[in-house]
Amino acid sequence: MLAPVSGGQRRSSLRPSGSRRNLALAANNGFLAEDSSAMSNFNFNDLPSKLALRVFSYLSHKDLCLICQVCSRWRELAYDTRLWKNVRLRPEYGGLSVSNVNQFIELIGCRFSTGLRSIELPCELIIVPVLEELARQCVNLRCMTLDFSKAMQLHDYTDLVDFPANLENLCVCLSDVIFMEGLMRKIYHCLSSVQVLHLIGTFEQSTEEEEEIYEVINLSKIKSHTPNLRVVNLYGVMFVDDTHVELLSYNCVIWMTGASLKVLLEKCKKIKTLLLHHCDLKDEHMMAVDWAATHVTELDITSTELSSACLDNVLGRIVSFQYLAVGYCDFFTD
Repeated sequence: MLAPVSGGQRRSSLRPSGSRRNLALAANNGFLAEDSSAMSNFNFNDLPSKLALRVFSYLSHKDLCLICQVCSRWRELAYDTRLWKNVRLRPEYGGLSVSNVNQFIELIGCRFSTGLRSIELPCELIIVPVLEELARQCVNLRCMTLDFSKAMQLHDYTDLVDFPANLENLCVCLSDVIFMEGLMRKIYHCLSSVQVLHLIGTFEQSTEEEEEIYEVINLSKIKSHTPNLRVVNLYGVMFVDDTHVELLSYNCVIWMTGASLKVLLEKCKKIKTLLLHHCDLKDEHMMAVDWAATHVTELDITSTELSSACLDNVLGRIVSFQYLAVGYCDFFTD
């Protein structure tokens, strides 16, 4: 049985003497010196490739194109396909600028390959060799942007055979003077997997003097070739009218006055956000909804003509209300 230790003995055993303290400090200083020496001898190239790739993943593609000139290992790391999953080639939007198209085509297979998930192409790169090489080499490509907004004429797509066939998100930036049918009739059969379609027009570039508006892309044919289409964005597309909306909303739940809103919220109980801007909403339809039983937290009724009484009625019954957008609404008062 151990004998109890007195207070003085306990302090003596726990607190180092002067010689012990000096020895500890000397050992600690030696450790710090050794650690400092190790840090001064550290070489980035000693890092495992996995960690080096992690560091490089924080760099932009422009930076990767610069540091690849440091040494052969950095070049190998910078051009690893895992760092080139999302590629932007539109310089005006912060992307890379391609000066040699033929060299770019040769790089698609070795630099992008099956790792490529999304790509943005300017009009000068939307050519047959580039599209076909992307289709053959980048089978996992899911998102593509085709920017024709600056184009003055459409390329010749007569010989186009292959086009990426697994796209889920397609964005086409339209020109107000180029008819897209020359390209579209070659790729319609490849659009069956598209779920999100963005057609970006030139609304902000137009002037009041322009009178004639051309339908530069055929929405009817696009709809017939995209059975899995879920989201359509027609921002800035001047030629869209009620017939196009009716066409795209075929087999979809849609309301213009809110008459279907009550049924929609009763059947789709998990809806949290309602974007109702520019809808011709009627007071009676909005007030007929059992808002207290919904999970709606965000409501956008910009540019609608609801009454103040309707607003009081609706907002007072939304239990988890968090966000409201009422731009250009005359009924919204203090």
